[in-house]
Amino acid sequence: MPRPIVEVFMKRVLSRILIAGGLMLGVSVISPSFAAESAASKPDAAKGSQLYSQGDASRGVTACLTCHGPNGNSSVPANPNLAGLPHEYIYKQLVDFKVKQGAEQPVRRGPEGAPTAMTAIAGPLTEEDMRNLAVYLAQQPLTQRATATRKDLVERGQQIWRAGLPERGVPACAACHGANGAGIPGQYPRLAGQFPSYIEEQLKLFRAGHRANSEVMRDIADRMSDADIQAVSDYAAGLR
Repeated sequence: MPRPIVEVFMKRVLSRILIAGGLMLGVSVISPSFAAESAASKPDAAKGSQLYSQGDASRGVTACLTCHGPNGNSSVPANPNLAGLPHEYIYKQLVDFKVKQGAEQPVRRGPEGAPTAMTAIAGPLTEEDMRNLAVYLAQQPLTQRATATRKDLVERGQQIWRAGLPERGVPACAACHGANGAGIPGQYPRLAGQFPSYIEEQLKLFRAGHRANSEVMRDIADRMSDADIQAVSDYAAGLR
């Protein structure tokens, strides 16, 4: 692809990323925002802690601890680490797992487009529950960090993370998720220390359109091969 075309294409991709970041920040404008909440409706981390650890059997709410570990530190690769993720991000994902009124499916689905276990788990959660859980988890330190496992993939993963794949319109992951994978609070999640297999699965779900809660990530993942995804997922997990 001639260089001028690549530059124009990359500008369009980055522009869409910035717009999406604004939209993600603006999610709270459509629904009650954390910033604009009155003192009476301010998220309660203590209530979030109780719900996370014990659930609420009377309402069919399962304890998150069962799958995501103490304080959001998971020991099971299929269940991501949640500790220390931005509360805005956690809240948005919980909302996206639920089936919205008038819809047949949630926008965040699993392999083959089937609802994940999180759809059933998030179903009974109220707006208050989700905000309380999100604030509680955002305050927890990540102590159970996953790491990279493939030395043979470091060079390729580093290239994609730092420079992207310009020839295919894939921007550098670091542009949104940070050079050290820490993410940008309120916009993009931390990927450092997340399980590589989990990151890989999510990128493939974005590519297939089954995880349909980020058009930008759908477009980016669509231009990545399985080898690209595996390499950058492993590299991201090892960032600190």
